[in-house]
Amino acid sequence: MTLNDYLGAIYVDGARGEVVNGVLQHDCWSLTRAVRHEVYGLPLLPSWGHVRSTMPREFTRAAHECTDAMVRCEPCVGAIACVWRGPLCVHVGVIVEVGGRLHGMEMTQQGVFIKPLRAFQAKYLNVSYHIDRSLSQQA
Repeated sequence: MTLNDYLGAIYVDGARGEVVNGVLQHDCWSLTRAVRHEVYGLPLLPSWGHVRSTMPREFTRAAHECTDAMVRCEPCVGAIACVWRGPLCVHVGVIVEVGGRLHGMEMTQQGVFIKPLRAFQAKYLNVSYHIDRSLSQQA
């Protein structure tokens, strides 16, 4: 898979990469876990298929369960970008490389977006980045 393979995906809350009527469906977590695994070969993270965007505490609990096994880092390829509103994780994206530069890739209700890192960061007030422990040791 390449990043371009995800650009036509549509947002469906709770979707986990299913193709329905020829259209790829993801939510923000699903896109993040798929890109990390299918594009960058990183470990496939738990699905959390029961979690919906209307469940901020459960979404936060799931985010913590995954990121607690990782290390906090500066933005780097494959890192999960967690968007926080106070103590709640309200959105996630993934850091990707396009043209030799870092970008934030995210799924929103309007579709998939890939933005230069600076523009991605400017969109959100509080973002933390997390990468697998084994990758942080290689850096």
